Amino acid sequence: MTQKLFIYNTLSRTKELFKPLHEGRVGMYVCGPTVYGDAHLGHARPAITFDVLFRYLQHLGYKVRYVRNITDVGHLEHDADEGEDKIAKKARLEQLEPMEVAQHYTNRFHDAMTALNVLPPSIEPHASGHIIEQEQLVKEILNNGYAYESNGSIYFDVEKYNKDHHYGILSHRNLDDVINHSRELAGVDEKRNQVDFALWKRAEPQHIMRWPSPWSNGFPGWHCECTAMGRKYLGQQFDIHGGGMDLVFPHHECEIAQAVASQGHPMVTYWMHNNMITINGQKMGKSLNNFITLQEFFTGNHSELDEAYSPMTIRFFILQAHYRSTVDFSNDALKASRKGLLRLMEGVKNLERIGATPNGHIKTDFTRELSEKCYEAMNDDLNSPIVISHLFDACRLINQIVDKQESITPDALEELKTIFRTFAFDVLGLKAEAEGSNKREEAFSQAVDLLLEIRSQAKANKDWATSDKIRNELAQFGFEVKDTKDGATWNLNK
Repeated sequence: MTQKLFIYNTLSRTKELFKPLHEGRVGMYVCGPTVYGDAHLGHARPAITFDVLFRYLQHLGYKVRYVRNITDVGHLEHDADEGEDKIAKKARLEQLEPMEVAQHYTNRFHDAMTALNVLPPSIEPHASGHIIEQEQLVKEILNNGYAYESNGSIYFDVEKYNKDHHYGILSHRNLDDVINHSRELAGVDEKRNQVDFALWKRAEPQHIMRWPSPWSNGFPGWHCECTAMGRKYLGQQFDIHGGGMDLVFPHHECEIAQAVASQGHPMVTYWMHNNMITINGQKMGKSLNNFITLQEFFTGNHSELDEAYSPMTIRFFILQAHYRSTVDFSNDALKASRKGLLRLMEGVKNLERIGATPNGHIKTDFTRELSEKCYEAMNDDLNSPIVISHLFDACRLINQIVDKQESITPDALEELKTIFRTFAFDVLGLKAEAEGSNKREEAFSQAVDLLLEIRSQAKANKDWATSDKIRNELAQFGFEVKDTKDGATWNLNK
């Protein structure tokens, strides 16, 4: 590959040159949703972040196997080893089968991802469909001495593992103090130490979701599924594991420990984590009950929303910040993103309107430099906001060409079209809005063009009053009219 991609590895806390284990091929695993409720803005961020990575790796010529799981069993309340299964609780409250709940919200998640133009992964395994693989993982960890049985449940022995390896390598935590403190609580429940985590849980009589195992009728611990399914579909070692920053500890830390304890070495080379979406300074999430679902954004049906926001506005809003930075939700920020997206799409439309001249001032040296800048930003840990800023610079130039203040050669025009197609659409995954919106926009455009034609006739007849009235009335509606030697042009500024 000619492009040198650097990505931030949470494991080393540095940007590292990406070198896949197998030349030309990439294995990537990303933690997907627990399907007991509608996807919210916080779910959209990892989906879009790793969609851009998926797209860019493919654009660079890699063959990518992208695995994103569906968690439909084992994720207990408060991300702990006690309490109800989140999906089973929802099923009990709504008097449904757990798999009805899981299927319903999986379908809703897929609908939201389609609206956001998130590409489907190569494989989307379900935790409930891989119980055998998870049981095998538990057996291997038990056989290697890093787990113990307690009353039909199996727990990972963090203290034993930490003596031989390092539990805390990803989150950079020193757990000796935690282990010593947890020893004081030993005997309070089934665990030897409170820091130990469940690999298999014996099901209580009221627990709906259960499977037979050598230890008890029960269900796998939440952390097992990603280790087991990642290994099944990507092998004992693969390149990239992604997810939200809130998963670094304990989920991904436990995954590392499970892999090393079962097979003797880590599975993942690069750990990537997107930062959080916040609302009023707090992480947006179901557990805090401060979330806004994607469907509510699309319809505007939420008390925190001034209006509805389109899926592409949401995608653009997320891409305008670097994936490792925090983004705070506000209506003002979303309105600014919508305005920026319209400006970008207007530039794309204007590309088809402008003509080229052989002796144009803007030549291919400019467009090649622009392309290099966009690649440089993407290769610097997927710096999407810098890519967008370069595209905005190009939009200003396009407007100058439309207004006949600048000119461009045919070759440079074709390269400029390729840059927008590559980075705005293929890599960043932006697209024109829904067909119905396009038809309305086309109708508005034709109506404005008709008014400007009437204005042109009025000017030709020296009917200045009518000419000025049309321009001023359009300005009140947000249409900026510019007179050029080749006729009038217009832009919508609202």
